[in-house]
Amino acid sequence: MTSATTARPQRASGLRSPPVGRNTRTFAALAVVLALLSLLGLVMVLLSATVTSIETTGDPFFHAKRHALWLSFGLAAGIVTLRVDYHRWRAPLLTTGAVLLTLVALSCLLVPSPLVLVGNGSARWIRVGGLVIQPSEAAKLALVLFAASLLSRRLDRVWMIRETLLPLLMVFGAVAALILAQPSLGTVLLLGGILLVMLFVAGLPVRHVAGLVALGTGTAFLFALGSGYRRQRLTSYLDPWSDPYGAGYQALQAQVGIASGGLTGVGPGGARANLAYVPYAHTDFIFVTIAENLGFVGALAVVVLFLCLGVLGVRVVRDAPDPYGAFLAAGISGWFVLQAFTNIAVAQSLLPTMGVTLPFVSYGGSSLIVNLAAAGILLNVARQGRTA
Repeated sequence: MTSATTARPQRASGLRSPPVGRNTRTFAALAVVLALLSLLGLVMVLLSATVTSIETTGDPFFHAKRHALWLSFGLAAGIVTLRVDYHRWRAPLLTTGAVLLTLVALSCLLVPSPLVLVGNGSARWIRVGGLVIQPSEAAKLALVLFAASLLSRRLDRVWMIRETLLPLLMVFGAVAALILAQPSLGTVLLLGGILLVMLFVAGLPVRHVAGLVALGTGTAFLFALGSGYRRQRLTSYLDPWSDPYGAGYQALQAQVGIASGGLTGVGPGGARANLAYVPYAHTDFIFVTIAENLGFVGALAVVVLFLCLGVLGVRVVRDAPDPYGAFLAAGISGWFVLQAFTNIAVAQSLLPTMGVTLPFVSYGGSSLIVNLAAAGILLNVARQGRTA
């Protein structure tokens, strides 16, 4: 009797059945990039928010201390999502529940209440006890979780409108409508970009992706023209000198700050942005703070860090052990990179002002905690990826 040897079946290559193993180099590199960005954010908030802290509370370190507290909460959230197997987030009940909770929270912003905080004409925050929550930040993670779960279950029907595109667009439309009511067109554009990245990775035909991009661009343009303050932003973007002490003030001061940094910067603490010449220098325009304090070298280092984050994100997508992990990695890394370069482009007047923060760096509790929780999921997928 001859013994027969049975060969182990080979895995099919590609997104549907990638090999499983460990990719510790990608995991370690991601962890280093995220740590550097988070540390940079803590330092830059300390430098840029001192005057604002004194004016609002009398304590020069108020915003820095709050940022450090949020960073600790965010690290705790990231550790939890890193240690919990990312497949647990796939359950339809959980993803649908996350979307519904987000919609409820966003709907609460439409009802005038002492719990709803309004800033610069936008109702974006809910006060719960001593916490201030921004639901639109949670909406990004909820959309990624929902889209990744649905796409992984219907990967063979990704091109079918009724089966895949319609549910995704319905959820996106509901979230987008509530965020536009705040109003915040920049966040809606970012959510649309995240969804397009995930659909592209899922294999949606390029013509369909191009059609969605054209539809989204046209709709955004109509919304921009349909609102007085958005038209003003477009006008100041095209010609900030037309209103140098009004709508164009922020863009002009940002340009002055970046130019003042030169090659190596004026040194920590010596920037005009630190003295509140640049509005929102510790939040939406923190890149100006970086460029003025650390110069072109420091600004370039930030750009390189986010480029590295994007490249590492692509590697996580490529090496993910299953489609669900690939879609999670694509959505989260696409979210970080798109938001970062939108923020950087706005700071340099390459795009109109949108009110988008720099991930891991800008001051903001909801943004920092949600970003680090999402980063933990990305690291979880990276740790389970195949060996490079």
